[in-house]
Amino acid sequence: MARLGALLLAAALGALLSFALLAAAVASDYWYILEVADAGGAEPTLSSHSGLWRTCEALHRAVMVVLPLSLILIVCGWLCGLLSSLARSVPLLLLTGCYFLLGGALTLAGVSVYISYSHVAFAETARQYGAQHMQGVNISFGWSLALAWGSCASEALSGVLLLTAARALSLSRRPGVPHSVVI
Repeated sequence: MARLGALLLAAALGALLSFALLAAAVASDYWYILEVADAGGAEPTLSSHSGLWRTCEALHRAVMVVLPLSLILIVCGWLCGLLSSLARSVPLLLLTGCYFLLGGALTLAGVSVYISYSHVAFAETARQYGAQHMQGVNISFGWSLALAWGSCASEALSGVLLLTAARALSLSRRPGVPHSVVI
């Protein structure tokens, strides 16, 4: 049963980490970094960054809905995980583990849409102004996006840990199975 407690604690901490990382990512302004160098210089002469809240176009609005929604879902999942662990309910642990896996997929979808949006926006800008004007332009994704990826991974890990805890609890309740055999 000590292993079950460790799994549940690790899942709770993973969910908390996921929330913190995603909240920091959503609130920060370093999702997209743009650097422009003049024709002869190697060093950028203009540097800019942007976050989720500066542009409101169709794909961008989807990201602005999906990622904050994912934050809310993490909180709800954390509460469900707490209740299912206190109840020591295998079905509730399974449901909460799947919930976190789906939440991680939602976060992944939001990040993927943002990356797609950024590529489409850059391609449209290049089309409008011409490729020769975009030669000195370097785009990259910043640490905000890395935090969102970390949140996604942490949320998925929490889901896997909850599923593992459900399996361990299920095995411990089987008659004739010694508790030392429980994984």
